[in-house]
Amino acid sequence: MKRYLFIFFIIVTALIIWFKTEELNNEQEQVEEEPPELQQEDESLEDVAAVWKFDEGTGTTTVETRSNQEHHIQYVFNEAVDKPSSDPLWKQGVSGHALLFDGYSTWVSADTSGLNLPEDAMTIDAWVAPRAFEWGNEGKLSSIISFHNQEENQGFHLGVFRHGTWSFQFGTGEEWFEVWADEEFRLPRNEWSHLVAVFSQERNEVVLYRNGEQAGRLEIPPHTQIALPDQELRIGKNNDPAKISDTFDASLFNGLIDEVKLYQTALEPHIIVERFDQFFGEELPDPSSELAWDRSRYEGDRHRPQYHFTPPEHWMNEPHAPLYFNGQYHLFYQFNPAGPYWGGIHWGHAVSDDLIHWRDLPIALAPEADQVDPDGVWSGDSIIDDEGNPALFFTAGNDSMRPNQMTGLARSTFLDDQNPDLVHWIKHPEPVTIQEEEIQTEKGTVWHGQFRDPFVFKSGDKWVQLVGSGIKDGEESVGGTALVYTSDNLIDWHYEHPLMIGNVLNYPETGDVWELPILLPIGKNDSGEEKYVFLINPWFDGDSEYAVKYVWYWIGSWDDETYQFIPDQEDPQLLDVGEHFTGPSGMVDDKGRAVVFSITQDRRTEESRYNAGWAHNAGLPIVLSLRDNHRLGVEPVQEVERLREEHLYALDTPSTIEDVNQQIADLSGDMLEIELEIERKEAQKVGIKVRQSPDQEEETLLFYDFDEQMMNVDRERSSLSDHVEKGIQGGKVEFEDDLLRLRIFLDRSMVEAYINGVNSLTTRVYPSRDDSLYLELFSEGESEVQKMNVWRMGSAY
Repeated sequence: MKRYLFIFFIIVTALIIWFKTEELNNEQEQVEEEPPELQQEDESLEDVAAVWKFDEGTGTTTVETRSNQEHHIQYVFNEAVDKPSSDPLWKQGVSGHALLFDGYSTWVSADTSGLNLPEDAMTIDAWVAPRAFEWGNEGKLSSIISFHNQEENQGFHLGVFRHGTWSFQFGTGEEWFEVWADEEFRLPRNEWSHLVAVFSQERNEVVLYRNGEQAGRLEIPPHTQIALPDQELRIGKNNDPAKISDTFDASLFNGLIDEVKLYQTALEPHIIVERFDQFFGEELPDPSSELAWDRSRYEGDRHRPQYHFTPPEHWMNEPHAPLYFNGQYHLFYQFNPAGPYWGGIHWGHAVSDDLIHWRDLPIALAPEADQVDPDGVWSGDSIIDDEGNPALFFTAGNDSMRPNQMTGLARSTFLDDQNPDLVHWIKHPEPVTIQEEEIQTEKGTVWHGQFRDPFVFKSGDKWVQLVGSGIKDGEESVGGTALVYTSDNLIDWHYEHPLMIGNVLNYPETGDVWELPILLPIGKNDSGEEKYVFLINPWFDGDSEYAVKYVWYWIGSWDDETYQFIPDQEDPQLLDVGEHFTGPSGMVDDKGRAVVFSITQDRRTEESRYNAGWAHNAGLPIVLSLRDNHRLGVEPVQEVERLREEHLYALDTPSTIEDVNQQIADLSGDMLEIELEIERKEAQKVGIKVRQSPDQEEETLLFYDFDEQMMNVDRERSSLSDHVEKGIQGGKVEFEDDLLRLRIFLDRSMVEAYINGVNSLTTRVYPSRDDSLYLELFSEGESEVQKMNVWRMGSAY
């Protein structure tokens, strides 16, 4: 019996030892399979000066884990002005969470009093995923880590520069050193990169690594030491940023940063390689979804339009290059991914099934080193080429050339990848149109250096390109022009002549240079002749009371044999009589309509844009047509009716102003469509007050003056804020009878009115009171309301 018990004891003991061994082996395998950064912290903290893991996921602080100190995250919406406050942009990182730096307002401020860094050895280790690169104002880096005073040759700095170049820089107190990564190690957009900079006095070198590979090296003199500055340490922002204006700083990182470490030693090369290989090897996580532009950060913004086209974030100039292809409408727009200010212009991109509801897509075109557009991808147009492939024409900015403006071409990869969203474009390696010097015309010389905004269309068997420019007689401006080029293949272009030449002396409002020239067919006249509308955006050489306010047009004929536009009248006509409608672009859509897009200038202060985080938006897409009386018809696209969510009020029998005002007394909203018909009777002025507070302290009045034939907006009481533009603006609007027909679209700060189908008035209002939401009809003298409808509108997103 004892022998059996002894055997049983031996078996049980062996089983226990086997299970324990297996458990230890499994734990060891799990540890070995996990990336080093995901393991429980087992590195000796003796060599680590600071670690920011960014794993919080919420809140406005991040912890430096070695000292356990909380460091503040600067972010514009920590204490928001126009919306509810919200946390900085926490995202998924390479390990746990990461922080998304928005490019203009996000950075971490760290007190360095407890930071123990030797002056003879150091390693900086960081994971970054940039989504865009700054232009490089003042030659300064967009910082990943900044702890420097370059003026005093002190400290160190790791950052990104133009087109993904990057550098580690430091000062000895006497001298400033820079080591740059080699060209082949530029940082890609929308991908994770593991960056390491190693400073070693012992080895007399600084070495850079990207994803485990040596990316750059600088041999330094013996006994070189880094002189540490009396500065705060910043993650994501330069200690001495370039200035964009009195409000904006440049030199901020734009993208994700994670797992930042400062070591007190110069790590050996094999350790850096091993750590990267153990972490992810060649299969890095894809951060593109985490880097995508996110409209939700503006939720609750009381001024940001919801059913007009807006950029998903930051700054937009004019929308342009509208295109209908394969069942979808594409719209591109001038976009600054760095922040809500002008600069670093890219082509944003959105797509729609109905011209109204939009879906954001990745940036279509970005400035690229060693291509035609290193300094900006400015406005242009789109076409479908003879092979059925979409192509984009753009103004290529290259400041190393004189002039710095030329026409570039990019083709879609649709024929290869069949992606209907057209998210990939390949640029032609050379400019397709470069402005020649000393082009002579009958009225003077083409202004060399003013050459932008191509508009391209097919006429007969030729491609025609219009390019905006101006004419000078000596040093005097003659007026704007659009230069005509023709081509058989979209690459080789031949200059023909000016399409038309302006007269800035007689019509100063039409400017010295014409930007964004657009030529569209609008229908046949009584004789069966196809008529065209030619639109321009004026540019002024110096200050002008007319700058950035108006779009002008002429109606006329197009000769497809001589490539000439023959206007029917000399006088320019104003498309929109407000002072916010600019930047036209257009297309003939799948229904044969001449559809035009525009930018609505926000006319806000730089401080307001900084606080809001966005700038500008588009007007509603409009249809231009030829009226029976040879006038231009101007109306929003019919598809805008799809935005109607609730019919709030309907009147279809004549009624007095007083009765209607009683009926709509409780009706309110800041996203409305209003259809209104008022018969003049004996009145001189009639109209409607919108965005009105209950006590009328704030209100905006839209009114028509029958005697003066003027449509005006009175914004004297549109806002209590002293920072908001006010005054009375308007223009001549003529129609034959005494019935005023208005379609008005309220969309937060947007007020857009269409008058009897022949003109529009676009303006902006920024009420300061949350209850400025009401309507009231207005009349000076007896009038009668014939019809009124009010709908609550939904979002375009």
